[in-house]
Amino acid sequence: MSLLAPMAPAQTAVTFRDLRGMAEFTEAEALQRAVWGAGDVPDPADLMMVIQAEGGLVGGAFVEDRLMGYVFAFPTATPGVQHSHRLAVRAEARGLGLGLRLKLYQRDWCRARGIHLTRWTYDPLRLPNASLNIGRLGASAGDYRVEYYGAMAGINAGLPSDRLVAEWHFDAQPPAPGTPLDLPLPEDLDALLATNPPEALRLRLALRDGLQAAFAKGQRVTGFDKVTRRYLLSPA
Repeated sequence: MSLLAPMAPAQTAVTFRDLRGMAEFTEAEALQRAVWGAGDVPDPADLMMVIQAEGGLVGGAFVEDRLMGYVFAFPTATPGVQHSHRLAVRAEARGLGLGLRLKLYQRDWCRARGIHLTRWTYDPLRLPNASLNIGRLGASAGDYRVEYYGAMAGINAGLPSDRLVAEWHFDAQPPAPGTPLDLPLPEDLDALLATNPPEALRLRLALRDGLQAAFAKGQRVTGFDKVTRRYLLSPA
């Protein structure tokens, strides 16, 4: 099987475990470059190794000993709360559901260590991110950060680096269905950036205004409708 061809889920055995040894941390560094593109600055292997040694998580999804996806997270100043910094999956492994499965591995890892909440930032304009983080995991969000990372390169180039802060309470009750925000996400943000950058920017700013206005009224993102590609809002 070509490493660039999509993998068949029924035929692919995946092992989930923490990374071990500098060779695997170096592989995780290379994976970041492959996923986020030229110019993006990856988290260095030695930093990930040290943070893991001090209580952080660097978990991997392996297919035949090759790292196909990973999640990197570390403790916060608040006991029982973890910050999840990066999650990445190689393009040829995206049919395996590794994003969801890595997050579930992270959840189990946290529960075993008395961690009840993990939070992370993500691009709210990207449909796969919203569908996974809010729609499937059941995370919520009420904190919108404008230009959080400054100018970015790689796949994040060309737009302000606005981010939502997702909060995933592992044992929280699912919220009631919310009211849809009347701003559908683009089906493919990368394709839109390549063909119509002004429209991508217009959508970024419209979503920024819509979510900030909702949060100012005391609402939170509590769901995502994948069919209509809209966030669902409920009272905080």
